[in-house]
Amino acid sequence: MIKAVLFDLDDTLVDTTKLAELARKNAVENMVRHGLPVDFNTAYNELLELINEYGSNFGRHFDYLLRRLDLPQNPKWVAAGVIAYHNTKFAYLRSVKNSRRVLLELKREGYKVAVVTDGDPIKQWEKILRLELDEYFDEVFISDYLGVKKPPHPKIFLKALKKLDVKPEEAVMVGDRLYSDIYGAKNVGMVTVWFRYGKYRDKEMEYVEYADFTIERLEDLLKIIRGG
Repeated sequence: MIKAVLFDLDDTLVDTTKLAELARKNAVENMVRHGLPVDFNTAYNELLELINEYGSNFGRHFDYLLRRLDLPQNPKWVAAGVIAYHNTKFAYLRSVKNSRRVLLELKREGYKVAVVTDGDPIKQWEKILRLELDEYFDEVFISDYLGVKKPPHPKIFLKALKKLDVKPEEAVMVGDRLYSDIYGAKNVGMVTVWFRYGKYRDKEMEYVEYADFTIERLEDLLKIIRGG
């Protein structure tokens, strides 16, 4: 019998792919508007390459962008990028459609509900708190904070199961990434639900066999949980 439902955060409960793309574009546009002597497409493509190399949690994207463009360090340009990026995040941060309804119904029906995610702990908590989702969760597990890396490290899932006091077969993991969310959780014996959504909806398909269920609408999770 299912007793707990664990969710990934980005592109599972929080719609982050579209938000990140919009924020980055607005940042570059604002840098150009404030004097960056490079056209938008050149600067934006360079920024995407930089993010791919250093990761999205790197804290000096705009400083390094100037270096890559062979431009002098200019705090005005960097500030313009930072301001537009964060203003966009604050203005357009959204939860995934029907995520609140799903979380509310799971809580009402007595399931333990938790988040299992990686990334910068402050950034992840910022998303949860800004969207006022924290009231739905019994626990929030962020791998970087716990000293383990989720994709697909078993310890993050084992720590979560222990804290929630459930067996692996009594817990469902829901996530958009077949590798880190689904493959990782399946390896410790959890029931897995792949939410085919966001930028990974057609990627990592070599791990699709580890998904017990596949959904394209988050509300379809309720039928799976109730049937289990």
